[in-house]
Amino acid sequence: MSSSKDNTNTSVSITKKLFMKPRKWFLLTAAGFFMMLSVGFAGHQLLTTPYYNVYVKDELIGTLSSKEELLSLYDQKKQEYEKKYPDVTMKLNTEAISLKKIRSSKPASITTEETLSKLDGMITAYAEGAELKVGDKVVAIVKDQETAEQILERVKDMYIPAEAKTESSDAGLKVKAVAAFTSSEEETSKAKEEQVTLASIKLKEEVAVREVAADPNKVLTDEEAIQLLTEGTQEEFSYQVKEGDTLSSIAKAHQMKLAEIRSLNPDIKNDFIKVGQQITVLALKPALTVTTVEHVVEEVITEPQVEVRKSDELKSGVTKVVREGKTGRKQMSYRITKENGEVVKEEWLGQEVLEASVSEIVIQGTKVTGEGSGVFTWPVSNAVISSSFGQRWGRQHKGIDLVGERSIKASDEGVVTFAGQQSGYGNVIIINHRNGYETVYGHLKSIDVKVGQIVEKGEAIGVMGNTGRSTGTHLHFEIKKDSVAQNPMKYLP
Repeated sequence: MSSSKDNTNTSVSITKKLFMKPRKWFLLTAAGFFMMLSVGFAGHQLLTTPYYNVYVKDELIGTLSSKEELLSLYDQKKQEYEKKYPDVTMKLNTEAISLKKIRSSKPASITTEETLSKLDGMITAYAEGAELKVGDKVVAIVKDQETAEQILERVKDMYIPAEAKTESSDAGLKVKAVAAFTSSEEETSKAKEEQVTLASIKLKEEVAVREVAADPNKVLTDEEAIQLLTEGTQEEFSYQVKEGDTLSSIAKAHQMKLAEIRSLNPDIKNDFIKVGQQITVLALKPALTVTTVEHVVEEVITEPQVEVRKSDELKSGVTKVVREGKTGRKQMSYRITKENGEVVKEEWLGQEVLEASVSEIVIQGTKVTGEGSGVFTWPVSNAVISSSFGQRWGRQHKGIDLVGERSIKASDEGVVTFAGQQSGYGNVIIINHRNGYETVYGHLKSIDVKVGQIVEKGEAIGVMGNTGRSTGTHLHFEIKKDSVAQNPMKYLP
């Protein structure tokens, strides 16, 4: 029995060993298979090569090995444009260029050199700029917005009186100048102090400034922009012929050749023109208009009044000074409006006596008919000065312009030596006071005296008008001493 049991155990043991061996072989075989897949997959990964397709506006133009190759081209092109246009900030136009990364075990042929060559010819650039726009018209393009604002300030500064400048205050930018101008040709040694306060300065036009992408060739330097804004470009204008004009004088005044003005006006025959006619001329028109308002205070030396006392003890025409006169001082105040430095409006604000003059007392013999006293009175009642005397703000004025009551009066006794029309003055009266003085009354509407007539001081001689070279109804009044124009404000009380 024992022998039979042992045999049975031996059979079972052999059977287990037979079944266990194949399982171990299967496990070993599976492990090996998975190891082979891993090695194969890793090998596949190692053989994949990344590269980049390059597109311009979604059109494939080539391939690159890396992004750095494209960035290097950008740097190169930027340097080229900056070297070509050193005075502006250049930007590359690269928005249309894009890259797409490709990974493949069998990559297409990499065409780096050919692709970069194509891109080199396709990459353009623009300049960063700022445009100055007046209305609908772009008048200039400059480097940037800050530069544009600085240029506008420089344009305005050009029209601040240049003698001296101080920092602006609440009262305005104050400008003080000592100007040596004379009230007559005889007073070259006398200078008057003129104080100018700049009340306001502004651009007449609305100027819009905005950043733009610009052609670098059209970006102006500061000086070029200022010249364009202040001098402008030549444009055609209509000019109204005034009394005394000739075609030659109009051409000269507008810096044109006579042939040019004839070409623009083919309807003009034999150079004949008439007052009031409109003709076409060329003139520079600045893009900007700088409007300034200045308060001007001017000190004027006033001549002493002459007090004449009659005496039967002296012969006719004989005079004797019994008290010397003494000059005084007064301040004249004006408000001057200018556009680009040219006076467009002048307002007399009044006067203040700083030091009264002392009258000269003269004993005069029997009065000669028609001889003036040398003491002048205002030729217009309730007079207001609309334009003052002398070389003022870029123009010569031999008298003063007055507005007020229309009746014109003789400023002193005298004899009428002219009553008619003169070039520029229109209807004019000239009175000789037979004491070295003459007075002139211009732009009259009507004349109420005749040549040779003796007029008394204060006598009505005509009516204020707008004849001759005049821009409105007023009286042009002159006082001459020995044929030399004087400042009437020295003699009027």
